[in-house]
Amino acid sequence: MFRLTLRRLLPVAFALLLPAMAAHAEDPPLVRAQNSVRVLREIMDAPDKSIPSDLLKEARAIAVIPDVLKVGFVFGGRRGEGLISVKGPDGTWSNPSFVTITGGSVGFQAGVSSTDVVLVFRTQRGVDGIVNGKFTIGADAAAAAGPVGRNASASTDSQIKAEIYSYSRARGLFAGVALDGSALRIDYDANAAIYGSGITPRRIFEGGVNNVPGEVVRFRDSLEEYTQR
Repeated sequence: MFRLTLRRLLPVAFALLLPAMAAHAEDPPLVRAQNSVRVLREIMDAPDKSIPSDLLKEARAIAVIPDVLKVGFVFGGRRGEGLISVKGPDGTWSNPSFVTITGGSVGFQAGVSSTDVVLVFRTQRGVDGIVNGKFTIGADAAAAAGPVGRNASASTDSQIKAEIYSYSRARGLFAGVALDGSALRIDYDANAAIYGSGITPRRIFEGGVNNVPGEVVRFRDSLEEYTQR
């Protein structure tokens, strides 16, 4: 009976999922950069609801993915596009690479929601994974919902052991969130549009690019500002 019901629901699920995903078409890279800067500033300037300053200062990389769309009807899907910057040996932030985040789930769920996502990388292992093109949160690097508040600190065992802290903001509410199973990938097409064909993530992170648009540079500069407070 369950299999029969599920078989009947599948066409309905996909009929609802596909238009919603199509409506969430990929933003042009410069628009994506502007939105990432906006989200970072809005979150960090929120009184008592920002990412802890000590956590930012110790971070090895930070990704900001605005407007991650989550659609569910029996089968769920998640998709978003944003930026990630890596902290260099001298403590300064790199120019950002463009990234995408995707994920799925199965269960009795329905609805469409959009959230802003921030990932704070605490170890080099997670950074190495994204430099190589892709990694899965929770599988390639342990993740936990991050603490919130300028003076907050990790308290639970899962947080202390986490290699990545994950956050989300929906309807004005900012909190730690679990994103296990989501895949973070380098967006090579967006990188090529901004930096030129054949430019690798490693080259971007190591400062081997020139004539970077101001909208993209502002993401790096914003990270510098918030990690020096």
